[in-house]
Amino acid sequence: MVSLQKGQTVSLAKSDGGGLTKVAMGLGWDVRKGKGLFGLFGGGGGDIDLDASCLLFDGNRRMVDEVWFRQLSSKDGSIVHSGDNRTGAGDGDDETINVDLSRVPSSVQTLVFTVNSFQGDSFERIANAYCRLVDLTTGREMARYDLTGEGSHTGQVMAKLTRNGHGWDMKALGEKTTGRTFHDMSSAINAVL
Repeated sequence: MVSLQKGQTVSLAKSDGGGLTKVAMGLGWDVRKGKGLFGLFGGGGGDIDLDASCLLFDGNRRMVDEVWFRQLSSKDGSIVHSGDNRTGAGDGDDETINVDLSRVPSSVQTLVFTVNSFQGDSFERIANAYCRLVDLTTGREMARYDLTGEGSHTGQVMAKLTRNGHGWDMKALGEKTTGRTFHDMSSAINAVL
């Protein structure tokens, strides 16, 4: 597993020379506990509804499809969202986007993964937030990026997968932005293409 820092890129080619075919981008988070008696003070507690999205772009940087809580599958079925988690409760990934890279249309050159707070909660209220890429064939975690970072932002452009000559590369982006959905974050998304 590779722990990525903002701006780092990792190749998704397997050590045996082959490429990954099925991956999952997992998003996990917890609500930051408040301060004071039983964590009741200091803005902690409650639920936070973060949403993971995957946006598909062609070689001309045009968005050709979107996968998010209002469209749980790409038009061709190569990318499927696990569904909306509105609380962040529980261990492990709270939302997952499964990608069959072998079925992503050849016209799609870039997949951009975003996270946003639908209710407008800032990341100051979020703890233990991460995105991770898992090889679904082996179950092995390939890369992880820590999203936790205090700030008034309500969204992040997490990572992107880009086609290279032999497969795909993943780049950790961590670009802080604002927006209740990825639609509100279009300028930050376009800046990373």
